Amino acid sequence: MLTPDIKKYIDQSVLCWLATVSKDGIPNVSPKEIFTYLDEEHLGIAHIASPKSVRNIKATPNVCISFVDIFIQKGYKLIGQAEIIKKSELHFEKQAAKILKIAGPNFPVQALLKVKVLKTAPILAPSYIMYPEKTTEEEQIQGALKTYKVKEYLQDGK
Repeated sequence: MLTPDIKKYIDQSVLCWLATVSKDGIPNVSPKEIFTYLDEEHLGIAHIASPKSVRNIKATPNVCISFVDIFIQKGYKLIGQAEIIKKSELHFEKQAAKILKIAGPNFPVQALLKVKVLKTAPILAPSYIMYPEKTTEEEQIQGALKTYKVKEYLQDGK
């Protein structure tokens, strides 16, 4: 289910967005910085400070995760079911090994949010759809650098 292309965009993305829903049907979207694929079917997300996401997953395990490479403006939406693997559980260290490595010593992982991916869909900037013959990844990168003033930001040393 997690193709090489999906894994590539996971690796290239800085954040993912985790959407959950409460027992009362109230949606919540939360950015997550520490996430990766665990195998061909599962995504792992670190629970560091996500009490609402955890509470919602306990009530309703259905989740949606999205991530994009902000410069190329491509990514994926993943729909799945999440389970919470607490730090105190027997196989936590083994199942969370990749997440713990990314988190390092500065981010205490309270639990692994392990998502079984059931459905995937690409996310594309509208220009790829509206102008497929003239939209290239290089043009998207140059446009994003200009729009977000990345080069100026780096040059100013901010």
